[in-house]
Amino acid sequence: MLSVRNLNTEYRSDGGEVVRAARDVSFDVPEGKLFTLLGPSGCGKTTTLRSIAGLERPRSGQITLGGRPLYASGRGIFIRPNERNIGMVFQSYAIWPHMSVYENAAFPLKVGRRKLNAQAIRERVMRVLAIVAMETLADRPATNLSGGQQQRLALARALVMEPQLLLLDEPMSNLDAKLREHMRFELKRIQRDTGVTTVYVTHDQAEALALSHEIAVMNEGVIIQIGSPREIYERPRSRFVADFIGRTNLVDGRVVAAGGDAHYRVGTALGELTASSSDVLRSGDAVTLSIRPEDIALSEERPSGPNVCAGTVSSKVFLGDIVDFQVSIGTQPVLARAHPSLRTPVGDPIFLSISTEKCIALAEDKSVPRDR
Repeated sequence: MLSVRNLNTEYRSDGGEVVRAARDVSFDVPEGKLFTLLGPSGCGKTTTLRSIAGLERPRSGQITLGGRPLYASGRGIFIRPNERNIGMVFQSYAIWPHMSVYENAAFPLKVGRRKLNAQAIRERVMRVLAIVAMETLADRPATNLSGGQQQRLALARALVMEPQLLLLDEPMSNLDAKLREHMRFELKRIQRDTGVTTVYVTHDQAEALALSHEIAVMNEGVIIQIGSPREIYERPRSRFVADFIGRTNLVDGRVVAAGGDAHYRVGTALGELTASSSDVLRSGDAVTLSIRPEDIALSEERPSGPNVCAGTVSSKVFLGDIVDFQVSIGTQPVLARAHPSLRTPVGDPIFLSISTEKCIALAEDKSVPRDR
């Protein structure tokens, strides 16, 4: 298991200002799981990954892998990168252009401290190339590979050393959208087949949701929330997480009363709505409601039940299997998704029914420190 505890890293900006890239970052990755650090550019996720790899020296904290300390500020421990038994794939795959696929994959074994004979090297390389579905391309020049093939070769080269931990830093950022979607399935299969513990860094929410066993959402050097993909998407704990993961409607409101069982009545521009919350709220508290477009049911006849609003269709976009409706309720725009069979024209009235369980009330976000 990988354990990161109270990790703090900092660097100086071009202007000489000290910037804290990671602030008391703590998380655990169970053996054989894929853990994703997700956040916008500059949030500290790559710095955290490089600290685990030993490419950055943190200011304080502790990193252990399988019970072995790799870094511990209090005990003066810092294991060099080449002694950590960690494989890493960067944004740039750094494939050797003058080598074949086989030679690229075999290179770490030939220059490594542990010497293997030619037969042992070939057996291990061909086994790893089979895992990434490239065994038939072993003799192909690296210059003749597609972007997806280069990515799989970079993975093979990292896996051939049989690392205890695999680190992936935005490995699909150079691929086009269609290939990126295909490679999500490939990467998930490879991680499952090898069982290697993996830490994945990305700013792409779809990648994180598709690949991860668990996700840590970061912002400004701080982990805001850790949870399964479903927990992160369906039960965000802050406005930042709700807004960053997928698409959502954010509606400001104020608590009118507690309804019991973690439900609250909230006054909003849409009217008074019943919402659920993981926070303990009091009457008068300012909150933000997060309502996913797919959790809003649209109908031309007024439905029964709670959380029903009346609005007007202001625009709509046909996307094939779904239609995005932009609905105006007073001055508040609301995005909702419906089946193409709903054909309500622009300008016509429409009713919205919002699930009370999927209408999430978020307290004021105080999780990110503002001192820089």
